[in-house]
Amino acid sequence: MKLLTVILTVILDIIPSGKAFLEQLQQRDSVLIADQVEYGFSLEGLKKGTEIALQDFAELSNDTLSLVRNWKFDTLKVNKKQQLTDIKASVVLAPFEEGIYELPPIYVLKKYAGTEDTLEFEGCSMEVKTIPVDTATFEVKDIKGQIKYPLTFREVLPWLAGMVLLVALVVLGVVLIKRYRRKKGLEPVPDEPAYLLALRRLEHFRNDKYWVADKQKGFYSGVTDTLKDYLEARFGVDAPEMTTAELFAALKDKQGLSPEIYESARDLFERADFVKFAKYVASDEDNAKVLPVAVNVVTSTIEEKPEN
Repeated sequence: MKLLTVILTVILDIIPSGKAFLEQLQQRDSVLIADQVEYGFSLEGLKKGTEIALQDFAELSNDTLSLVRNWKFDTLKVNKKQQLTDIKASVVLAPFEEGIYELPPIYVLKKYAGTEDTLEFEGCSMEVKTIPVDTATFEVKDIKGQIKYPLTFREVLPWLAGMVLLVALVVLGVVLIKRYRRKKGLEPVPDEPAYLLALRRLEHFRNDKYWVADKQKGFYSGVTDTLKDYLEARFGVDAPEMTTAELFAALKDKQGLSPEIYESARDLFERADFVKFAKYVASDEDNAKVLPVAVNVVTSTIEEKPEN
């Protein structure tokens, strides 16, 4: 269906076709200033191929009655079997002064199969109101803020339960992590001597499964890192941040570290460097000596011998 919007200049054979409709876009009991209203008509049973021409409502727009939107068509119903269509067409108007507006009738030129008909839809009256203000008693007041209602325990309860659950999960996570680290010998027991911590961590590596080629790097790194932490606590050197050469230069002539233990520890660290950085694969014989040497370094340098 071809729809055209033109200014009707000639009106032929006017056919009364009912009354135009007037509907508010904002649902109120009455039309207020600046409210938008939809003004238009409905046609039923249009046959396929019908052409529609409408008058241009832009000429109605002025300071008191503004045209917000010109003609718009909406399809209400389609009968595919009989090829009939129901449509609705409307404009949107906005009044800016109170009073009674007499809206003009709507003329529609309909063309079908070479015949033309002019349909007339009776115009509507529109009463526009404004909110009355008593100027004698009117007083300008400040804008009030939002009303704040007191919180109830039922509203707060879900938040409290969520916070308690979150704290419980955090505490549980910390406890599980500490338990795991203590089990693996990675976390000291409070007030535990450094030598006990080192021996416990070294015990973790007492298994030949760490000797396989793809695990040797982790094996030697774990043992030497344990010894570095112990040597830092025992002799006051920054062992974790030192290279092997720097470490043993700092340990040289330290009281409590015999030459034999010094040499065996340096040999262990140098072999570990080859494994970690030069992709050297140590023999089973060398691997078997790692833990005894490391344990001997710790037990031979304990500052105060334990009673048990």
